[in-house]
Amino acid sequence: MSRNNREIELYPTALTIAGSDSGGGAGIEADLRTFNAFGVYGCVALTAVTSQNPLEVRRVDPVPAEGVRCQIETVMDRIPVRFAKSGMLCNAEIVETVAEVVEERGLRLICDPVMVSTSGARLLSEEAVELVRERLIPLADWITPNIPEAELLLGRRLSGPDDFRRAALECHERWGVSVLLKTGHARNGGKSAVDFVCREGRVYRLGSPRLSGVETASHGTGCTLSSALAAAFALELSWEQALCEAKAFVLGSLREAVMIAPKIPAMYPPVEDSVGEVRLEPAEGR
Repeated sequence: MSRNNREIELYPTALTIAGSDSGGGAGIEADLRTFNAFGVYGCVALTAVTSQNPLEVRRVDPVPAEGVRCQIETVMDRIPVRFAKSGMLCNAEIVETVAEVVEERGLRLICDPVMVSTSGARLLSEEAVELVRERLIPLADWITPNIPEAELLLGRRLSGPDDFRRAALECHERWGVSVLLKTGHARNGGKSAVDFVCREGRVYRLGSPRLSGVETASHGTGCTLSSALAAAFALELSWEQALCEAKAFVLGSLREAVMIAPKIPAMYPPVEDSVGEVRLEPAEGR
């Protein structure tokens, strides 16, 4: 597509509804970097300003919920957003407001239910978690929880691949959404990094090689995966291709991490295409 030929199809646009990471590794900074790498124009509805670097978060300042609403509506009034993703929503009022706008506008959404930090700290109050569970998730096309977030959503502990497969199916059946359950927190030491996908009642394994020594560069993997998936859908890829492209983008971003400070690597959009290393296949059992 020519960028300057206005007589042909509009350039694909995606929207991120998330917080800002002042250190650049996660949040809207990672989302916009990912959209750009996919050739998708990125718009933003900012939910919070965080003061952080890859090693610490010093402060979080939420945006007023009506400000979040106004950002989404102002973008959508003029720009045909093909797909959106939600990330850190900060508090119950913002969660409810985002759910209202998604429902009113018919916005197609990847919901990354950001509830638990990599260190295990809770990022949302119980009231906000309940609103994500009951208001926002049922409106989404896809959800992308990690294991601690799936445990919060389902109210039980998860342990091992069979349990992860059942959890993906349970989320799908409970909320009627497609599910990508990320298992990076499992740290099982195997040669493959395998996530579990459930769509239309069927469960799949989404696997790629497990990289060693990249843990310190993993800040922002969840944001990057969900924004890559939203970008792929904005490009109107099939769901199978979208999943593989998103998984490959994270794999490549970890493999081609850049050093942004002494002993601090960060994910960065890859030059090499890793999609040939990703496998989507039916998971055994039910």
